[in-house]
Amino acid sequence: MPIPDAFRGRLRVPAIAAPMFLVSGPELVIECCRAGVAGSLPALNARPAAQLEDWLARIDAELAAHRAAQPAAPCAPYGVNLILHASNPRLQEDLATVVRHRVPFVITSLGHPGEVVKAVHAYGGLVFSDVIHAYHAQKAAAAGVDGIIAVCSGAGGHAGTQSMTSLIREIRAFWDGVLIAAGSISDGAGIRAAEVLGADFAYMGTRFIATREALAQPEYKQMLVDCGARDIVYTDAISGTNANFMWPSLEKAGFERAQLAAGHGKGQIHDMSDEARAWRDVWSAGHGVAAIHDVPPVAELVARLAAEYQAACALPPSAALVPGD
Repeated sequence: MPIPDAFRGRLRVPAIAAPMFLVSGPELVIECCRAGVAGSLPALNARPAAQLEDWLARIDAELAAHRAAQPAAPCAPYGVNLILHASNPRLQEDLATVVRHRVPFVITSLGHPGEVVKAVHAYGGLVFSDVIHAYHAQKAAAAGVDGIIAVCSGAGGHAGTQSMTSLIREIRAFWDGVLIAAGSISDGAGIRAAEVLGADFAYMGTRFIATREALAQPEYKQMLVDCGARDIVYTDAISGTNANFMWPSLEKAGFERAQLAAGHGKGQIHDMSDEARAWRDVWSAGHGVAAIHDVPPVAELVARLAAEYQAACALPPSAALVPGD
């Protein structure tokens, strides 16, 4: 499975910090890349659209300075997420900004990536498309993407319902390009497990919300520490598309568990400004909260992930395979 040159030798662990709505900003991206994890952010987090130009200029400048000061240290590439759905009126403006800055990789969501592939490939960038079904992965592959992000059951945000074990193996059967696994990965052992299944990189969102550099409110970060997997609710009540959220934030917003279980939400989101208001007060997370117990700086977290990953790589064979005395 080929690793793109933009990533080769530039990561401390094979992981990408996912772009998280209202959570990922330039500081989180920069610290992830400096630590050796590929950072990313949604273009829509920059408001107004002109702010995206400033954010990318800052990221470019600070990462260039880091590479110059520490040429031997890992410095991962960064990416920008573009929402391709018709409800996003900024797509063309944000894509033009991405092209001007020659963003190393672009993550596409909720739409056909063909136009983005042409624009990004023209300057030598990479396009990764997120999917929740193998069918969508086949369409993305036909559009010429460089990588597929399999958003599996238990992921934060708009997750699918297919297990990682199933979806990664199904996609790998027909796709030999970059494959990225998302869904409940919060430690180095999870990163290694994704590799064993056939993924090239792990895609980690929830774990990076609970870092000091994330834009999330302190109460949001503390809720990640306090909650377990039992507190995650999969519902379409917030945006009209199923996503995982923490129950305490849903309860605070006035929802009832019986109401959500019956599929009775509070209406549909009709444009991106409505969705921003909804996600500001109802907080998303995946099943990976089960392994989150603190809110460290990114550099400390990545060092921990690297140690856990190395330990997982060195695990001996199962005792069941070793002949007895």
